Amino acid sequence: MRYPRTFSHIGLSVPNLEQAVEFYKEVMGWYVIMEPSEVVEDDSAIGVMCTDVFGEGWGRFRIAHLATGDKIGIELFEFPENEKPESNFEYWKTGIFHYCVQDNDVEGLVEKIVEHGGKQRMPIREYYPGEKPYRMVYCEDPFGNLVEIYSHSYELTYSEGAY
Repeated sequence: MRYPRTFSHIGLSVPNLEQAVEFYKEVMGWYVIMEPSEVVEDDSAIGVMCTDVFGEGWGRFRIAHLATGDKIGIELFEFPENEKPESNFEYWKTGIFHYCVQDNDVEGLVEKIVEHGGKQRMPIREYYPGEKPYRMVYCEDPFGNLVEIYSHSYELTYSEGAY
């Protein structure tokens, strides 16, 4: 039987776990469900699972778990030798290049992101200029991760064919 699966969580790599937890709590309003902790390469269940994913020799990392208002999980990873790329916006390469949040106060959220060290990457745009108030914008968090902001739900925005 075919049915739409629900989204569980996304993992983001950040250079400083405490700063990232603070940013996402203060700016996005997400709440901490597991405080920052360390995971080490060993024979524990989580150690073995991480070795399955990263391969042998990963050593250790720090992680915190947050959740959004609609119960989507956010895993924040801080790896010991984290490298911040010069540009996180290589949209032509395979992989995730942004995540999106919804806030009817697009301008207010953009302002908070910028006040807390992020960037606004483009002007706020309308999907249906003069017809419907659906707005969007791309920003960047202080750690280089791209975040898109929608004023309305994804389903409302695209149900009429935005373009």
